[in-house]
Amino acid sequence: MAVALSPEDPSSFSRPEIWSLSGLHLNLAIDFATKTLGGSADISIVKAQDAGDADNSVILDTRDLNISRVYEKESGQDLRYSVEEPYSSFGSKLEIQLPALVDRSTTITIDYKTSPSCTALQWLTPEQTAGKRQPYLFSQCQAIHARSLVPCQDSPAVKFPYTANITAPVELEVLMSALKDGTFELSEDGTQKIHKFNQPVPIPSYLIAIVAGALESRDIGPRTKVWSEKEFVDKAAYEFEETKTMLQTAEDLLGPYVWQRYDLLVLPPSFPYGGMENPCLTFVTPTLLAGDRSLADVVAHEISHSWTGNLVTNKNWEHFWLNEGHTVFVERKILGRLYGEEHRHFSAINKWKDLIDEVDRRGDDSPLTHLVPDLKGVDPDDAFSCVPYEKGSTLLFYLEQKVGGAETFEAFLRAYIEQFKYKALTTEDWKKFLFSFFQDKVEAGVFDDVDWEAWFHRPGMPPKRPNFDTSLADICTALCRRWSDADDNALDQFIQSDITRMSSKQVTEFLSLLLLEPALSLSKMVKLKEVYKLNERNNSEIKFRWLRLGLRAHYADAIAPAMQFVTEQGRMKFVRPLYRDLYAWDRSKEMAVRNFMLHRHEMHNISAEMVAKDLQVNE
Repeated sequence: MAVALSPEDPSSFSRPEIWSLSGLHLNLAIDFATKTLGGSADISIVKAQDAGDADNSVILDTRDLNISRVYEKESGQDLRYSVEEPYSSFGSKLEIQLPALVDRSTTITIDYKTSPSCTALQWLTPEQTAGKRQPYLFSQCQAIHARSLVPCQDSPAVKFPYTANITAPVELEVLMSALKDGTFELSEDGTQKIHKFNQPVPIPSYLIAIVAGALESRDIGPRTKVWSEKEFVDKAAYEFEETKTMLQTAEDLLGPYVWQRYDLLVLPPSFPYGGMENPCLTFVTPTLLAGDRSLADVVAHEISHSWTGNLVTNKNWEHFWLNEGHTVFVERKILGRLYGEEHRHFSAINKWKDLIDEVDRRGDDSPLTHLVPDLKGVDPDDAFSCVPYEKGSTLLFYLEQKVGGAETFEAFLRAYIEQFKYKALTTEDWKKFLFSFFQDKVEAGVFDDVDWEAWFHRPGMPPKRPNFDTSLADICTALCRRWSDADDNALDQFIQSDITRMSSKQVTEFLSLLLLEPALSLSKMVKLKEVYKLNERNNSEIKFRWLRLGLRAHYADAIAPAMQFVTEQGRMKFVRPLYRDLYAWDRSKEMAVRNFMLHRHEMHNISAEMVAKDLQVNE
């Protein structure tokens, strides 16, 4: 079967240049017994002015949806439709024939039910939750999983407001990436409630989000609550207390916050990402709960997405760096304003190592290390890495230094947000606006030596490295050098006070630097553990790097804690590299595969699929 994906978006079947989704209303019931959402979606569509009159068929993206009826909402007239055979991870094309009388707009109602294997949803039994009393449901639609939740134009190029009525057991709280619009009981016996939501700001489909569980909240600011199971909610409220300050700082940088609420939800450990910037309700991993607020900068990242990503959006996933590169850059701007400019530079230095590691793993000639990769026929999940984050933010840092510094470039950022808010754009659109804003500098030749082709379309590390302030990194570099150069018979020189004056982030940087060196000897691993008490650290970033050092050194004592770490949480940033390290060592290879197969059903669909590929486990 010949499959044609949209020329607008290589991961979507839809054709928004003809018919575009302009509004969505969901009327769904949560069924934990069948692990499905069932009900209807009212899809409002509008035809482009220049689309002509010939094509009266609407194409939507779906994946494993059980569609029972499609009809025009106002007239109730049934509409002819067809669902093509699924194509790889992209799902199936749903084509709907509109009545001949439809001119420029209409609303289609689709009655449907999700599949128990819906890739956007994870269903947890009570035993898999902290409270072990109630079941739990949460979604993750980025990048192309919204089509398994609702028939839609699953492309970031298409933005629309949405409303929803969600029916759920009365014992559960329901939240969405929208404003709560009231709750009332559905049944006389009070066993079910309908939760109403409204998202008035147009968003792309990947930002639709839903969660249902035994949730409680705490106020941590005038616009912010933190939500979690009660076992973690107070700890989370402490951890993220600085959220209101970060939000205000972001507004000072980029302009008004348009989403009204900024709530945080700490999800169960199986959540596959550090955070997800769902509007009005950021999802975060419990691996951020270090107890000392040392990992709360992830919240600064997700707050920044409220402008760069959610308000101004990449047109398709080939231009993902427009979302993530700008967001990392703004996140570090926030850190710089709150804690000092040296902290912004230190964060960039720290993550430079992650970029080196990713390029080494994929190969410095890998097309997926392009800042703007060709993703025709490629699942965006397979392309996901730190490249658009770090290579993209490095480009912005480099340009800031070229145009004259922070104040000048921040003016560009504010103008960029104003120009493209509520829109989606490509890299070419971004570059044209950059040149327009800095026309005087273009005429002065400031950009003449910028190799745009290398930045955007060549693999490997960035062609330029900005001039970073290394004042916070120097102590880490010096300690790494001491360990690397030390003879195994001269390890008594290392003492606990080596790191007592370091912050958690500096300890993380020290370990990251060691990971770039040849594998440590077993003697050094034993001494590191003994002197610095690294096994006792609760900081997940430190634990992750410590375990990687051990596995690379073939330090047997690292196997059991590494297995425990990949089992007790499902954050891909940690799980995938550790599983790859376990798989690369003959001693732990089979154990890694067995452990994955035993716990695969507990993992999020996205994590499980990616780890299966890493471990070469046949589906």
